[in-house]
Amino acid sequence: MLKRLIIILVALLLLFGGIFGWKYLQMQKMATMGGLPPPAVIAAETVRTDRWQPGLRSVGSLVASQGVYISSELAGHVRAIHFESGARVEEGAPLISLDDAVDRAELAGLQAERRLAEIQFERASKLLGDKTISRSEYDQARANLDSATARVASQEARIALKNIRAPFGGQLGIRQVDLGQFLAPGDQIVSLQSLDPVYVDYSLPERNLNELAIGQAVEVEVQAYPGERFAGTISAISPRIDAATRSVPVRATLQNPDERLRAGMFAEVTTQLPVRDRVVTVAEHAISYNPYGDSVFVVEERDDGLFVQRRQIVTGEVRDGRAELISGLEEGEQVVTAGHNKLRNDMPVKIDNSVELDGQVSE
Repeated sequence: MLKRLIIILVALLLLFGGIFGWKYLQMQKMATMGGLPPPAVIAAETVRTDRWQPGLRSVGSLVASQGVYISSELAGHVRAIHFESGARVEEGAPLISLDDAVDRAELAGLQAERRLAEIQFERASKLLGDKTISRSEYDQARANLDSATARVASQEARIALKNIRAPFGGQLGIRQVDLGQFLAPGDQIVSLQSLDPVYVDYSLPERNLNELAIGQAVEVEVQAYPGERFAGTISAISPRIDAATRSVPVRATLQNPDERLRAGMFAEVTTQLPVRDRVVTVAEHAISYNPYGDSVFVVEERDDGLFVQRRQIVTGEVRDGRAELISGLEEGEQVVTAGHNKLRNDMPVKIDNSVELDGQVSE
């Protein structure tokens, strides 16, 4: 047992002796080279001031300036279809015609009754002048004519309702009916959307109400056209605050002559506020975000080279890859934008903005 313990102790001494010897040789080599590790290669940029257009960001939906589902007020079979799916139509353009043969036959009978009433009224007028009939008989003939005329007008209106037309100009959707199909009152025929201009409806917190005004500029981004922004202006602000969300509904109007924006699209909306001059900014990827506070590595020039020092900062708004600096840095200072992972305070560095570091390419 004692012999085994001695063997283990000797093995441990040899192991730790080898480790300490290797470390000693490394320290000797570093002392020979001057005592400093080689400079770390980093990318860096200079803190600058920008002119920013601040804004209130929200999300909303695009809404057609006019949009309806065309439907029939009367029942009937589809006799003719006058449009193609997706076509553009002008106000009053015919869309479909329902079978109105029975209605026209009834109209002919009512028109005959009106002609008879007209003849009787003309005869009564002459007889009243000759004082052959009483005034009440004349009034009855006039009432019969008015009633017959009203019945004819009612039947003509019924026939007109069976010839369905576009209530306004716009673009049609996909046809929902077929030739010969029976339509009940209220059945959908096709959607009609007027998309120039187009609205965007969104909401903002009630605390921003005093920053909103009619005519205020907005910018809209949609997923269908990434990176593209569409300009518009606020056209309506709701006088009522939503009690459930404590937000104010807002509607903005956007010109849409090419109709690229469609009703129902999801929209990211930025309501623009007054321009801010001389905002101190830095590249967002230069910042290390931590629970105990944000920081950057500042490049300091000393007599014997460039060194880095970690510095705590306070950031504000982030826009287009740049972060606003509220405190901690001043214009003209250099900060590390790539190569953070290998840095520590007072470490010597070498700036090379042409290489890729930490999976990022510096600007």
